[in-house]
Amino acid sequence: MSERLRAAFPGLRTTPFQVTSPADPSYNCIAWAASNTTDWWWPLQGDRKTYWPAGAPWEISINAFVSAFLTLGYTVCSDESVEPGTEKVALFADSEGVPTHAARQLPTGQWTSKLGQSEDIEHALRALEGHVYGAVAVILKRPARGR
Repeated sequence: MSERLRAAFPGLRTTPFQVTSPADPSYNCIAWAASNTTDWWWPLQGDRKTYWPAGAPWEISINAFVSAFLTLGYTVCSDESVEPGTEKVALFADSEGVPTHAARQLPTGQWTSKLGQSEDIEHALRALEGHVYGAVAVILKRPARGR
């Protein structure tokens, strides 16, 4: 499993990471970043039932994904540093600006991601940048809520 992840995400070859939960197809990375493990968050329905927050545009764009997190109390911020009392989310996009992934910051400063329908992992934020997810496009934050 680790070698498969390192092959897909070369940044994991040089930074520590750990699998934190098994594969579960009932939710995706956007839901995981929003602390939801029961829904598949995506603005367009295909073959599967999806959830998208009311008030967020039903389109696949960075602005729509930012809007989705704004409905949860997030605001756009300028950096990924740890801020005590704050939760952060990073939105990734490909080279054309199409959103591809979301990760949530942990209190330790590490990040947690759901990898498609696969595992959840704890990782360094930039370790997932590359051909699969592109690069971090936007960082958002909100006051921390109890988990």
